[in-house]
Amino acid sequence: MSISRQIDSYLRHLTVERGMSKNTLAAYRRDLDRYQQFLTERNIASVDAISEQLVTNFGIALTAKWGLAATSVARVLSGVRGFHRYLMIEGVTPNDHAAKVKPPKPPKRLPKAITLAQVEALLASSGPEATDEDAIALDPIRVRDRAILELLYATGARVSEVVSLDIDDLVDQTMVRLFGKGSKERIVPVGSYAQRAVEAYLVRVRPVLAKLGKGTPAVFLNQRGSRLSRQSVWQIISDAADKAKLAVEVSPHTLRHSFATHLLEGGADVRVVQELLGHSSVATTQIYTLITVDALREVYSTAHPRARR
Repeated sequence: MSISRQIDSYLRHLTVERGMSKNTLAAYRRDLDRYQQFLTERNIASVDAISEQLVTNFGIALTAKWGLAATSVARVLSGVRGFHRYLMIEGVTPNDHAAKVKPPKPPKRLPKAITLAQVEALLASSGPEATDEDAIALDPIRVRDRAILELLYATGARVSEVVSLDIDDLVDQTMVRLFGKGSKERIVPVGSYAQRAVEAYLVRVRPVLAKLGKGTPAVFLNQRGSRLSRQSVWQIISDAADKAKLAVEVSPHTLRHSFATHLLEGGADVRVVQELLGHSSVATTQIYTLITVDALREVYSTAHPRARR
């Protein structure tokens, strides 16, 4: 069987056995297509001809030829390692040729969070308060925008999780069901501000937008009555940040980072935050604790009389 067909088989395995999303599968496809291109250029037509050294050379080429950063190289090699592990498990190859190939360690970068005051300015700029009847009547579509941002910050959800929400995922006014990476499900509480914002949208705006579409179950709709896209949410947040005159770069993930950081600063247990974020490992969540430690260090160094030289 050709390498191309083996890759197709592996991707089908990821779809059926692992339940990966379309976006994740598309990323795996791009990475493995690059790997196949590398092998083809070296006249490797069968997985039997692949060696550990060849996989190592591919990792080097990702930086030398394609100019990928360490984080991107690590991601691509992770997909290649999974592919070779699958081939061994299925009995296609006797050994896992990529098992000992180690991806480069990416530099530890702290997530970018914004302050509570900046979050509040961003939310205020995104749309009217749920109780401001006059402002709602003037620009009802911004009620939707406010509801989206309030929900992102209230739940720490990824933008893909929010745009994928269906009406049935609103468990009740206080809880929402989110589907994360690998379709992993979690239930997350919704704070009172977000509750009011979402209710105002569902009652005042969504019925009007829904009449323009074809009966989609999506919670958040665009002006044609279809499911709102991730790109649209990015634009909504960018516009709100510009209006709020925030001197920092803001993205949907900024609200997720801020959600986690503010919870930890408020005394939340890291494992609770892990559950709320949908992280499979607490190690991923613990990077946020570095932010709060840095904040403590800064306060100490400026406030303690014997902290400065």
